[in-house]
Amino acid sequence: MPEAFKNIFNPQLVENLACQLKQVDNQFDDSAFVAAVNSQLESLELKQRSDLICHQLSNYLPKDFERSSEILHRVLGERIDAQAPDATISKPSTQRGVNGWAIMPLADYVSRHGMQHFDLSMKLLKEMTKRSSSEFAIRPFLDEQPDQTMLVVHQWALDEDEHVRRLASEGSRPRLPWGMRLNKFVKDPQALLPLLEKLKDDPSEYVRRSVANNLNDISKDHPDLVAQVVGGWLIGASQERKKLIKHACRSLIKSGHPATLQALGYGDVELDECLLDISAPKLMYGGSIQLSATIKSTMKHVKPLMIDYIVHHQKANGTTSPKVFKWRVVDIEPGNRLTIKKKHTIKPITTRVYYSGIHKVELQVNGKVVAQNEFELVMSC
Repeated sequence: MPEAFKNIFNPQLVENLACQLKQVDNQFDDSAFVAAVNSQLESLELKQRSDLICHQLSNYLPKDFERSSEILHRVLGERIDAQAPDATISKPSTQRGVNGWAIMPLADYVSRHGMQHFDLSMKLLKEMTKRSSSEFAIRPFLDEQPDQTMLVVHQWALDEDEHVRRLASEGSRPRLPWGMRLNKFVKDPQALLPLLEKLKDDPSEYVRRSVANNLNDISKDHPDLVAQVVGGWLIGASQERKKLIKHACRSLIKSGHPATLQALGYGDVELDECLLDISAPKLMYGGSIQLSATIKSTMKHVKPLMIDYIVHHQKANGTTSPKVFKWRVVDIEPGNRLTIKKKHTIKPITTRVYYSGIHKVELQVNGKVVAQNEFELVMSC
């Protein structure tokens, strides 16, 4: 069984960090720091472990931020290679300087104590991100000092180091997992668009993927805006940019957002004889049914189709919850009839509770429902 992800922050990492801090500041009480962290580490999850280390750094580093920031800068190890498969893995205790996952609590320390030392904090987070990432630590600055911080972030977008350019995009994501939500950008992401425009053709895929993730975050609250953005980006797009756009639109593609599908080439279609057959009227929980879709084109040209189906699951309160399932992407010739089949299984999963009752199924083509049917789910006794 693979080791638990939380164990990235382990006693050895804590001891290594304490050793490095002691080497640059002989006043640092490494033994007390290690004891304070490791005595509480075992019961905590990954982010809680990082928070614990950050909290104890607050107890054992100098209260003067200028002095503590000097210590943290001197303790930094070598820049990591963003393309290395183990780029964020913590290094053994013989490593000189700190990089990898151990940077996370150091960067959080800066965000907690450096708000009144803006320029110094920005310089330190920039250096830290080259050794791992400061994507969580920059967010309090974007929240509390958005205008001043965005000026710096735009400078980072032009930096020669891909870690720093990625920080500009990743750190400003409205809904970064594990990170504080940037409600200003959730409500109105317009300020992010010039930044993402600068980075959309970045030479590093590491950076471009972050741009895609930022746009995907925006799409959850402003789908029409993202559809408009990618429609413009598709004009004269390189293969690399097309890949970015596809990744950015993954949530909108999955949900069948019409404007996005239109931008991606899956526009309005003229169809006839759209049928959705279900192999049985009832489905026992744990079993399967066969779906069969038939579509005839009445168009004069070849047209790409994105075919999905939507199952409206019963909920405990009697309402239903739709779930889109991807089916097929195919070109249909003029006048041709297309028939496709798929097995749909309903079995125990950790992310959904099933309830007996009628489940409506809709056939969706290029974001529009063209046929529907239903089956009754029967829960086993």
